[in-house]
Amino acid sequence: MRILLAAFFAAPLLISGAIPSQAEKRIFVIANSPDDYGVDRCLSGGHACGAAAAAAYCQAKEFSAAVSYRKVNRDEITGAAPTDGAACGRNGCDEFVAIECTR
Repeated sequence: MRILLAAFFAAPLLISGAIPSQAEKRIFVIANSPDDYGVDRCLSGGHACGAAAAAAYCQAKEFSAAVSYRKVNRDEITGAAPTDGAACGRNGCDEFVAIECTR
């Protein structure tokens, strides 16, 4: 009986949105390859110009907005990125950025 009463009183709160729902967030770690537009410097440096690039990336992945973006150190990535110069290739190793997106 108590469960029914609790459900009865909680239902209007859930319907009205008084209890906030948890937003879905995801962090994407991507290679920060240099390009001719300077987007790599904007993203890895955390500059304001990186906000548009991060937002566009999140929208391309069907998320509504970018919460944050920053450069990721190679030791923060577990097993996905080569650490020695021989495995990186002729141009050296890529740097990486993390973009946190939300729905």
